Formats: sequence, C-alpha cells, structure tokens
Amino acid sequence: MILPANRFKRALRDQRQQIGLWATLSTAFAAEAVAGAGFDWLLLDTEHSPGDVLTVMGQLQALSGFPEVAPVVRPASNDPVLIKRFLDVGTQSLLIPYVQSPEEAAQAVAAVRYPPGGIRGVSALTRASQFGRIPGYAQKAADEICVVIQIETQAGLDALEAIAMVDGVDGIFVGPGDLAASLGHIGALDHPVVVDKVKDAIRRILACRKPAGILTGDPAFADACIALGTSFIAVGTDVGLLARGADALARRFRQE
Repeated sequence: MILPANRFKRALRDQRQQIGLWATLSTAFAAEAVAGAGFDWLLLDTEHSPGDVLTVMGQLQALSGFPEVAPVVRPASNDPVLIKRFLDVGTQSLLIPYVQSPEEAAQAVAAVRYPPGGIRGVSALTRASQFGRIPGYAQKAADEICVVIQIETQAGLDALEAIAMVDGVDGIFVGPGDLAASLGHIGALDHPVVVDKVKDAIRRILACRKPAGILTGDPAFADACIALGTSFIAVGTDVGLLARGADALARRFRQE
C-alpha cells in the first residue's frame, strides 16, 4: 500500500480555488449525504459540534468513497493530544482554531510531525498507516499532512505575518465569527469594521505568499473574497442548510 496523496494540500500549493462546506452534524450519514453535492472540501468540525475522534473516523470512512472531496478536520483546540488522535485515524488536513501567536502556530506544526522534527507520538498500527501496511509511513507522513492556521482575534491579526512565516504552515484561515466578537461587534459579521478587517487580512496573507481561506454564508461576500484571491472558502454549513430549509418549508405550509 502507498501513502494517500493529500489533494487539498496540493490544491492550495497550486492556488486552485477550493469551494467547501462546513459539516457540523457529526455523523457519517450526514457527511455522505453532502459529499456528492460537488464541493471540493468538507470541514469536519469538532470545535462547535458534538463531534469527536470516533465520529470523525466514521466520517472519513464515509468520505473515502468520494475521492473528489477532501476532508479537513478542525480539532476543538490546538491540543497535541487531540491532533495526534485525529492523525492516527487518518486525518491528513487540519484546521487549527484560535491561534494567536507564531509560538502557537509552531506548536500545531510540531504536533503533526514525528521526532526529531516534532512531538507526534508513534504507533505502528494506526488507521493512518493502514495498520502498518504502508512502508515508511512515519518517514513520509508529514509530506501529506496539511496544517491550516485559523486566525480569529485581534491578537492573531497583529501577529499574522509572523504566524504565516512559521515553517510548516500551509495556509491561513480567517474566522469571522470570533473575529467580530474580538473587535467588539459580536454577531455583526457584516459590520464595516469586521468586513474591512477580514478583507485586509486576506490581502496580508496573500502578501506573505500563503493561501487564504474563510467561511461565510453570504454569497456576495464569498464572491468578494474569491475576487481578492482566497484559495479555499466554505460557503455554508450543513446544519444551516437543514435548519433554514426546514424553516422555509414550514412557513410555506403554515401561512396564515
């Protein structure tokens, strides 16, 4: 067996636009239902969802039948133990939340690399190594692991260039929800100050020659971010599609 190539990492390197969907319903069944929709990547979230390592493993197994869709996993925190467990079940792309300094970015990179280059714990019988069937897995694994750093505070913005320059950081993702809160405009993602900060962050990321990404449910703002040069953008969430679709259907038949 051979180590699977990370299509998402290659797409970022090639600056090919990747359109994604946030997956927070935390089941393999739901992930499979949206996998065939035509998105380039799915974010399997465990920070703001009930998901955990076991649910993510099931989602990865379901998505293995859709090679055109790249799974990206967001741990609940920048925790090397959590990161290790997600890697061991086969995660190849990680979105690390709430990074505010180059030291925290370097910690995330160290968590995905085996010693001496990092601190990832070693096991010979993981799903990632096909239970020991991939020759030289430990020596080659880091080549196919993608680390995306999420900046979502003013402190993170202040350190953006230093974070982007950390060796092993493959992309920078702007988290508009927490950023709006950090700027004193919680819930107001369309506030002019928030919009300007997000656009400026994208420009700064690109100036560092790093891929830039964002999540937005506003199609017009998504278009604006793509025009600025984002390489990966999530344009909605599975639970949002379900909830708002249910709302609309109920209203249609409960009009008074």
